Formats: sequence, C-alpha cells, structure tokens
Amino acid sequence: MTYEAATPDEYLAQLPPERQAIVRRLRETVLAHLPEGFEETMSYGMIGYAVPHRLYPAGYHANPKEPLPFLALASQKRHIALYHLGLYSFPDLLEWFQAEYERRGFGRLDMGKSCIRFRETAAIPYDLVAELCGKITVADYVARYEATLGDKGRGRG
Repeated sequence: MTYEAATPDEYLAQLPPERQAIVRRLRETVLAHLPEGFEETMSYGMIGYAVPHRLYPAGYHANPKEPLPFLALASQKRHIALYHLGLYSFPDLLEWFQAEYERRGFGRLDMGKSCIRFRETAAIPYDLVAELCGKITVADYVARYEATLGDKGRGRG
C-alpha cells in the first residue's frame, strides 16, 4: 500500500492502529542501530534511510536528485516490509542473515532480493533486524555501490 506522507510521523499516523506500534518499533530499531551517516527520509511512499547528498553528491543513479537509498520500511496490504539493499549487494551479508534467521528459530524466511516480508507481525525478529542494520557503514555501502556501477564512474571525484 502507498501512503501520501511528507514525514515518517505522517506515515505512521496513516497506518491502521494495529500496524502503527509495529512499524514504530521497527523504525526505532533501525534508527538506534544504523551506522552514522545514513539519514531518515520519505521515499517511494515509505520510510526510507539513505546516504544523503552531503556524503554522496552523485545521488541515486536512476534519479540523481534523490539520495542513495539503503533501507526502507513499509506497511503493505498483507505484511510489513523491510527493504535492505545491502542484502542484495553484499552476498555474504545475505548468507549471514538467512543463516541467523533459521538458527534463531524464526521459521520460514519470506524474502525477495532485498525485501524481507513479515506476515506474522508478532514474530518480527527485532534483535536480528538491529544487528543487520549495523553491519554496513556508509563508506562500505557507497564503495560497493560505486563498484557495481562499473565504468560509469558516477560520483567519483
């Protein structure tokens, strides 16, 4: 579902009451554990976390006016979604997350390339999400992003 909101607080206020507390707790978890430099934004109708232009002036290659996206939270029709682009670009991080999810007994992981879907909201692994959020620094993320752009050389000064 897409919500028209200019701020994370406006986004949260539009959620059904049963979703507000869950997304609020995920937001607090992310904010408490993201490495320094990432900033909270609203992007694509979701609460987002990005590398701001002051740290990466080139911005997102698909739309350089936008900061480089890293993570997002969304309340979808049938689930709560955590979009973590580091899982897509750091295969070792993906393997760690999948193994930890299983090892900690959270059941079957419902996931796309970078989207973790939480259908059973009572079983969201907040501690694991907290660890995941702290695994990639802005510098590591930008370096990997630059490497994936190859010869385009975006953002190199």
